[in-house]
Amino acid sequence: MKRHIAVDQKRTFAVVLEPEEEGGFTVRVPSLPEIVTYGKDEREALAMAEDAIRLVLEDCTARGEPIPNGEPPRIREVTVTLAA
Repeated sequence: MKRHIAVDQKRTFAVVLEPEEEGGFTVRVPSLPEIVTYGKDEREALAMAEDAIRLVLEDCTARGEPIPNGEPPRIREVTVTLAA
């Protein structure tokens, strides 16, 4: 039986910070939709996202599932005119 040696890998994932009315940010990771986290400021929100991403990837590895590639989402704006 072959053993796999763990090698440090870096992956980059796009995250979306959504400002909340009461302050802070809700964070989503488009390529890992199971992740929704929160931080009281941008720094904390990004740290929470990093922790959540690491946990999801470790879980994928433990179950023998492929790690998502983290391809960046395409963000565009759409303007909508509402009837008066």
